[in-house]
Amino acid sequence: AKPTFDNTIVAMERAGRALGRAETIFSNLNSANTNAQMQDVQRKMAPAFAAHHDEIVLDARLFARIDALYKARDTLGLDPESARLLWRYHQDFVRAGAQLPEASKARLRALNAELATLETTFAQNVLKERGASAVTFDARAELAGLSDAEIESAADAAAKAGKPGKFVIELVNTTGQPVLAELTDHASRMKLMAASLARGSRGGEFDNRATVAALARKRAERAALLGYPNHAAFQLAEQTVGSVDVMNKLLAQLAAPAVANARKEGAQLQAMLDADKGGYALEAADWSFYAEKLRQAQYAFDEAQLKPYYELDHVLFD
Repeated sequence: AKPTFDNTIVAMERAGRALGRAETIFSNLNSANTNAQMQDVQRKMAPAFAAHHDEIVLDARLFARIDALYKARDTLGLDPESARLLWRYHQDFVRAGAQLPEASKARLRALNAELATLETTFAQNVLKERGASAVTFDARAELAGLSDAEIESAADAAAKAGKPGKFVIELVNTTGQPVLAELTDHASRMKLMAASLARGSRGGEFDNRATVAALARKRAERAALLGYPNHAAFQLAEQTVGSVDVMNKLLAQLAAPAVANARKEGAQLQAMLDADKGGYALEAADWSFYAEKLRQAQYAFDEAQLKPYYELDHVLFD
């Protein structure tokens, strides 16, 4: 049939709902409560999902229908939401390679399957490395500053890890480790920070350096195939800044005041450290601890006082 907005765009919106629901449920479960079996399914399905997506967005007949509607969009009498949806579909198909010659589409399919596998490997390594990077402390005194409940939790984690009598602090999957704001011992903070910074790059089966390098190469090849100078240009074309040049200009404008502000704050923190007779230069591992002390000194703000409200919120809404 001749393409219309209803029999093409609306029909696509309605297609694949069962798969979409299944993917969403599995993804949420795998993110929040994963296990080895689910991770195995994720590894197997990642390239299959990539291939399934490519079969849709690289289908020449389907794109021909969308393209015909897009070229005639001003004559279709669409409301703003429908016009936007048509534009979105056309944009997504073009960015996915719908206009490439068949030989390039074949290479793109292979790249997308490889990228899906690499991205899954990276994500799973990050998760496994988090567990493998837990930090062991020999004495309770090393955890000074933590609450009794936090120390008990560390003791329980050590017992489960087969280290009775010791204390294990498990890392969280963020750049900063919240516990650094509480530990009063500089050596303990340094030990925890070193473990956090080394994640994914300290050797072993969860080391992600080779995976990251492979991802960068494959993404660069895909960007070139799609007509972009690099992966950053491909990504930013859909973002507010629009281009790498604009992004770099923005970052350059931010850099000087950000560094100046950090140096000013660093000097304040060093002064507090010296007042404590620390006897050492401020390190990244010390920043959160002294920043918290500075907030308390300047604003009488104690984040610990908010914890009961956080807990009440979880009771009411989780």
